[in-house]
Amino acid sequence: MKKRKMFEHIVQSILPHIEEGIHVIDEKGKTILYNSAMADIEGLEVDHVMGRYILKVFPSLNEDTSTVLKVLKTGETIKKYKQSYLNLKGKKISTINTTLPIIQDEKIIGAIEIAKDIDKVTDLSRQIIKLQQRLIEPNKGKRKTVNHYTFEDIIGKDKELIKAIAFGKRACKTSSSVLIYGETGTGKEMFAQSIHYEGNRKDKPFIGQNCAALPETLLESILFGTSKGSFTGAIDRPGLFEQANGGTLFLDEINSMSLALQAKLLRVLQESYIRRVGGTKDIPVDVRIIASTNEHPLKAMKEKHIRRDLYYRINVISIEIPPLRNRKDDITVLIDHFIRYYNEKLNKDVWMISEDLLEAFLNYSWPGNVRELQNFIESAMNMILEDHVIKKEHLPSHVEELMAQNTSLHTGDEDLKDFINVENLNKYLENVEKNIIKKYLNKNRYNITRTSKDLGISRQNLQYKIKKHNLDL
Repeated sequence: MKKRKMFEHIVQSILPHIEEGIHVIDEKGKTILYNSAMADIEGLEVDHVMGRYILKVFPSLNEDTSTVLKVLKTGETIKKYKQSYLNLKGKKISTINTTLPIIQDEKIIGAIEIAKDIDKVTDLSRQIIKLQQRLIEPNKGKRKTVNHYTFEDIIGKDKELIKAIAFGKRACKTSSSVLIYGETGTGKEMFAQSIHYEGNRKDKPFIGQNCAALPETLLESILFGTSKGSFTGAIDRPGLFEQANGGTLFLDEINSMSLALQAKLLRVLQESYIRRVGGTKDIPVDVRIIASTNEHPLKAMKEKHIRRDLYYRINVISIEIPPLRNRKDDITVLIDHFIRYYNEKLNKDVWMISEDLLEAFLNYSWPGNVRELQNFIESAMNMILEDHVIKKEHLPSHVEELMAQNTSLHTGDEDLKDFINVENLNKYLENVEKNIIKKYLNKNRYNITRTSKDLGISRQNLQYKIKKHNLDL
C-alpha cells in the first residue's frame, strides 16, 4: 500500500512538468489521470475531466472515433494518429496522439494517450521551412557567401579514412545516390558537403536535414512541402526537395526515419516526382540524395530501421567512415589541428597538451568520435588563462570521470582482439553512454538544460540520446 501511494505521488509530481498531454482512463472509460499540458491542448480544466466518462467530456466522439476507447477495446497500440474533435465548449481540437493499452495479468485495465498540439507542430514546421528558405535563397543585389566543407577539411592519415576520402572523391564525378555509414561524430556531413561542393552540382543548393531531430509528421511536411487546406492553417509551401532542386539533399540518420516515410522517399527516388502533403499535383524534382546512418546498414535492415528496397536504391556508392578509436595515430594530428583552430578563434597561445592527458586521450575509446575530441579541446582552451599547455585540470570535472569509466578496450593484449567484435564493442559503448546520461539526469533531477550543459552536448542531441536509449523522464 505504501509503495502504491509513493508511486501515485511520484506520478502526480512528474505529470505537471511533462510537455506532452497525458490522458489516462480506466477499464470503464473514466479519466483517472489528466495533466495540465493536456488541459491546455484541449482547452479544459483538469477538475472538469477527472472522474468523468470520456464521451461525456467529448460529445463529438463515439466508441469508434475515440482512440482511447478503441485501444481499450482492442488492446492494440495506435501510433502518431492525427485526430480532430470538439471539446465541451465546442472548440475544435487537433492533435497527434500515441495511445497504448494498460495491461495487468493479461487483462486490459485502461488506456493512456500521449498527445501533441498539431497547431504547434504546424507552426514549428512553418518556422523551420522559412529558415531553410532564407539559407538557400540569395539576397537580392548581393552575392551570398556560403561556408562549407571540402575534403581538405577532413583531417587524418589513417588508411581507412584515406580510403573513405578516395571513395568520396569518386562520388563527386557522378550524380548517383550515396550512403555514408559512420558513428555519431565521425564527420558524415563533412563528407556529404565535400562530395557536393566538389561535384558538378556545386553551384546548386546543398540542404541537410537530420531525420532524428523531428517527429514523422513534421519531417514529412518539411521534406515534401504542404498544400493549402491539407490541415488547419496549412498554406502552399515548397519542401526541401523543391528547395534543393538541381542540387543535393543530405538526409542524416536516415535509419531514424519511419518506414512509412521511407516508402514515400523511395517513390520520389524512383519517379523523380514529389507530391506535397495534402496535394494532388505531381511536381518534378532533380535532386541528388546523400544519406547517412549511424548504425551499420546491414544491422539497420535486419532490425527494420531501413527498408531493404530503399537501402538498395540509395546504396549505389557506399562510404564507411572509421570511428576515432580505430584511428589512434590521428588523435595527435587532430589535437594539433584543433589547438591551432581555437588559438585563432579564442585568441589564445596554447602549444600542446600534457603527456599524461595525451596518454589518457590515447587510451580513451571516444564514443563521440572527432566531435567529442573537438569539444574537449575547445572546453579546455576556454579554461586556460596564461598557460601554454592543456592539462587535466583544464577539462570539466565530468570529463575525467567519463574517461575513467570509458577507457579504451585496446590494452595491448592481442588475445583481446579475438574476443571482442565490433557489435560487442558498440554495445559496450552504448551502455557506458546510457549510464553516464542516467547519472547526470539524476544529478540534475532530469533537467534537460542543466544535464546537456554538464555533458557538453546540445539539448537536441541529449533528447535524441534519451529517446535512443529509452530513458524514461
